[in-house]
Amino acid sequence: MSWATFIKAHLGVLVGMDFFTVEAVTWLGLVRYHVLFAIDIASRKVEILGIAANPGGAWMEQMARNLVDALDGFLLGKRYLLLDRDPLYTQAFRQILDQAGIKTVRLPAHSPNLNAFAERFVLSIKTECLDRLIPLGETHLRRAVLEYTKHYHEERNHQGLDNELIVPAKAANGVGKVNRRERLGGLLSFYYREAA
Repeated sequence: MSWATFIKAHLGVLVGMDFFTVEAVTWLGLVRYHVLFAIDIASRKVEILGIAANPGGAWMEQMARNLVDALDGFLLGKRYLLLDRDPLYTQAFRQILDQAGIKTVRLPAHSPNLNAFAERFVLSIKTECLDRLIPLGETHLRRAVLEYTKHYHEERNHQGLDNELIVPAKAANGVGKVNRRERLGGLLSFYYREAA
């Protein structure tokens, strides 16, 4: 079966996962933070799982337990998780997922196109937000990532979803005043029409 066929056949039960790094200015100088996220391929909904300067095996195992939490884990109702071959995805991490019924699909090395939805999110958050500011510490970075994620879900149109929002707002009738909502001091903007 081709990769495109696999994606289409498992669209409702497939999640991609990846890391991206961001450098932040701290009292100790530049610190590189790793941001771990998962993306539901069908809905494009993104969950920021964690941000850490030095993620390790114990941290990754906790992320796996959070993903499969019986009440609000992001992987509830999912069957497959696409991963690259980053050594942070330890055997213990994959074993926790396997015990919860999630099959990890480890992608071949140097094949970013096989996890294209996750890679596209990384491109979006970096070009639209993180490349345009200098995070001043972990708290500032967390706020920027949180604000962008809200913008991504509620205010940003997605071509892959027929130019719709992931979380649609109340529809206006087309005659109200146009307003602008800003995030991060105007770095991110959203224009909407007031309901009359």
